[in-house]
Amino acid sequence: MLSKEEFINNTKIGKIVARKCTKCGHLHLVTTYFCQNCGNKGFENVIVDGKGTVATYTIITVPPDGYEKSVPYAWVVMQVDNSELRISGFMEHITSPADLPLGTKVKITGHDEHGIIIEKQ
Repeated sequence: MLSKEEFINNTKIGKIVARKCTKCGHLHLVTTYFCQNCGNKGFENVIVDGKGTVATYTIITVPPDGYEKSVPYAWVVMQVDNSELRISGFMEHITSPADLPLGTKVKITGHDEHGIIIEKQ
């Protein structure tokens, strides 16, 4: 079983721990309990590179508690390169859509109290 610490430690070096279906090889995020492709319940952990492109995002200007020092920022959904995986994370200093066009190349650079940190490549 994957520990939270192992997941976080990998994001700090720009990697993602994913689950690979032992039957069909389809990749999933670690929160998956059965393969969305074939229904199998067997998985193995694999490490994938935390690089990709911006699929979508939301710019936050009115922050929830604990995020006041970070606004404005974007909550980004990243399409991971060479897979069907999408993972979300925090990106600072995004003030308008011009700062982050869809398709922008991004990478995971760490993990903090906000969660996964994503930056432009």
